[in-house]
Amino acid sequence: MNQVIENILTRRSVRKFTEEKISRQDLELILKCAAYAPSGMNKQTWQFTAITDRNKLDEFAAVIGNELGREGYNFYNADVLIIPSNVRDGIWSKEDNACALENIFLAAHSLGIGSVWINQLQTICDKPVVRAFLREWGIPEEHVVHGMAALGYAETEPSQNVEKKGIIKIID
Repeated sequence: MNQVIENILTRRSVRKFTEEKISRQDLELILKCAAYAPSGMNKQTWQFTAITDRNKLDEFAAVIGNELGREGYNFYNADVLIIPSNVRDGIWSKEDNACALENIFLAAHSLGIGSVWINQLQTICDKPVVRAFLREWGIPEEHVVHGMAALGYAETEPSQNVEKKGIIKIID
């Protein structure tokens, strides 16, 4: 089996990370892979913001947890949070960012780094307390966040024995 297919078939979400730090080189490569994702009409209206400061991550997680009523929320104690944002009124903003997130997850996995999709900002990114963080980090006011990527080294390897379900049909 080729390496790309193997990477796709073995990637799993990680929800418990170690304290080990992701190297700047690996993070920059992952972000580059995000930017190489397909986008509608190749408009590339996205921005990728990576947060590596533990205190900022903890503060942001506490705000999100408070907004959603989830005490103790912490992005699974990830080392890095990548926030793809995109124009609010873009026809394909959500889809473009989903493609970029998939590139992030696959690139991270290929480097031995775990990842998990974080959806919590979808409905609260315009709450004033949340928007204040986004503004501080240079995320444009006209951008929304549809999903984020939490990255780190897995505390334990995710099971590969999970059967993937879904309907697959081939019409000849």
